[in-house]
Amino acid sequence: MTVKRIGHKGADLIAPGNTLASFDAALAAGVDMIEFDVLPDLGPDGRPDTARGSLLLAHDYGDLHAREPLGLGDGLAHLAAPPFDGIELDVDLKIPGYELRVVDALRAHGLVERSLISSTYPESLARIRAYEPRLRLGWSVPRARRDYTASALYKLPAYAAVQVISRRLPGRAAQALRARRCDALMVHWRLVTPRLVREVDAAGGELYVWTVDEAPRIRALAALGVTGVITNDPRLFTAPA
Repeated sequence: MTVKRIGHKGADLIAPGNTLASFDAALAAGVDMIEFDVLPDLGPDGRPDTARGSLLLAHDYGDLHAREPLGLGDGLAHLAAPPFDGIELDVDLKIPGYELRVVDALRAHGLVERSLISSTYPESLARIRAYEPRLRLGWSVPRARRDYTASALYKLPAYAAVQVISRRLPGRAAQALRARRCDALMVHWRLVTPRLVREVDAAGGELYVWTVDEAPRIRALAALGVTGVITNDPRLFTAPA
């Protein structure tokens, strides 16, 4: 099976992520899918304004205020242009509350059929499923702000948590897929096991792995049979062994 080549935030290690330049870099690197993040702007009270705030391409609020963010409409217009024909989209929602606004934007740009919406929040996926059944949905696991296994303070408990989640995830994933609560699992690479690959495949789902920036690990995951690998540097897919 050929693994899908997915650019994280476009191609974040080639050009700053969630920008038109990053999307263009991902396209030039030969990706099959582009992942990007959508957040609502903050309201006057300093909280996310999910109902009326501008929808912006940013991974988090620190990222959003570090530069002039790209608006969702401008990003989708770029991705709907002919050079990107056939490129799939993974639209990652960071918090609940603005899901249907994102769906409306995808509809307006004719991108529903090419898109998958991912979230760590099952309630967000349920709202989207009821509103637009044509959209593919990806349940992202785990819900974590950073990789705690890289921290000296949290390393041991983080690895213990990884072991627990890895044992439970295949059954939970298969149940969610068979109930049509999602169509795909978006899983951190540390949680991917042969059993998870088998269970997702048996349930008729897809398995996307994030975020992998080492060519040997990309090759190992492809050999394991995952659907796609998300990387900050899609040039790694063609790197020599």
